[in-house]
Amino acid sequence: FRIMAGKVKWVTDIEKSVLINNFEKRGWIQVAENEDWNFYWMSVQTIRNVFSVETGYRLSDDQIVNHFPNHYELTRKDLMVKNIKRYRKELEKEGSPLAEKDENGKYIYLDFVPVTFMLPADYNLFVEEFRKNPSSTWIMKPCGKAQGKGIFLINKLSQIKKWSRDSKTSSFVSQSSKEAYVISLYINNPLLIGGKKFDLRLYVLVSTYRPLRCYMYKLGFCRFCTVKYTPSTSELDNMFVHLTNVAIQKHGDDYNHIHGGKWTVSNLRLYLESTRGKEVTNKLFDEIHWIIVQSLKAVAPVMNNDKHCFECYGYDIIIDDKLKPWLIEVNASPSLTSSTANDRILKYNLINDTLNIAVPNGEIPDCKWNKSPPKEVLGNYEVLYDEEMAQSDVPDRDLRSRSGQSIGIKGNRARDSGKPILTTWK
Repeated sequence: FRIMAGKVKWVTDIEKSVLINNFEKRGWIQVAENEDWNFYWMSVQTIRNVFSVETGYRLSDDQIVNHFPNHYELTRKDLMVKNIKRYRKELEKEGSPLAEKDENGKYIYLDFVPVTFMLPADYNLFVEEFRKNPSSTWIMKPCGKAQGKGIFLINKLSQIKKWSRDSKTSSFVSQSSKEAYVISLYINNPLLIGGKKFDLRLYVLVSTYRPLRCYMYKLGFCRFCTVKYTPSTSELDNMFVHLTNVAIQKHGDDYNHIHGGKWTVSNLRLYLESTRGKEVTNKLFDEIHWIIVQSLKAVAPVMNNDKHCFECYGYDIIIDDKLKPWLIEVNASPSLTSSTANDRILKYNLINDTLNIAVPNGEIPDCKWNKSPPKEVLGNYEVLYDEEMAQSDVPDRDLRSRSGQSIGIKGNRARDSGKPILTTWK
């Protein structure tokens, strides 16, 4: 079958070549402008057009696309936080033990996103929180941009006055009514390696939201800053210190074009096991998996679970010096551009393994199948969570996994039940 290329807005020529090479290897493709196609690799803007009420298309059973119609419920910075906050409140109302709080009113299990406000809507709430700790640093990001564009740090209220404040109403007013921002408490105690800040880029494939079924890619990587980290307020404007985005770091004087300032996740594991111990390292990655699953559960009820869709998300996680992971954002179109030779191999394998799950055996797609591929086609993916299996398991499984009474991801034996737990986060 053929791939729709004529109507697709490819992000870069490099990404297009990686995809085309991958498709050709399967014997799937004759890229043409005027053919019928079965598999669609589209930009997020093209997806909006496909599912638009005015200009939308009706997809047939043998057509599959690589985004959910309203993926932005998870991938827009403001909507992600909004949905996670709603999810917490719903669990609280249900009396779920997952929503338990400590004596200071903080969530014990669901505290995995930094304190965040939407601007201009939550400006007064932000000011109230800021004044509780005037020495704190905050990071401000435009909701709809990527690659570190428009991001800056503040530690004084006066620093956001350039967005202007109406003196009559004392209400925050954005210069551009179209541009919404989020402002989050900056994690100023990141875990450092070699004195430098880094974050994790992890890939998660969702084949269906109801029931939720997602896969974790084993070959993620760490992105390092090129300049050593300092919490000094004099360096707040130095993005080479604070932002790990390759789009920013590649312009630095100290950027290394051979390794691209990247480590594999397996190298990070080895480093942490040798410096902090294996048990602590396993707990950290278990918590990262927990964060990913809970974020997907938070948006599942509002996601348009179209049967023609799947999605590969790019998760950005930061680890602080207490080895607590924080969810920073989720990307709908993680870059497939390679900055190094190893990067190209990783991205090529990522596309290959993603397609093998979305279209098992390279056959003509069928959106009616149950989207549960055999284990042998998973490649470097492993099942992270399978809701159908979860419902057949013990009801308090999530809490037991989260509190360490059973280990979810590696399938170790549960201590309380005496039976093996499968590799899903069920």
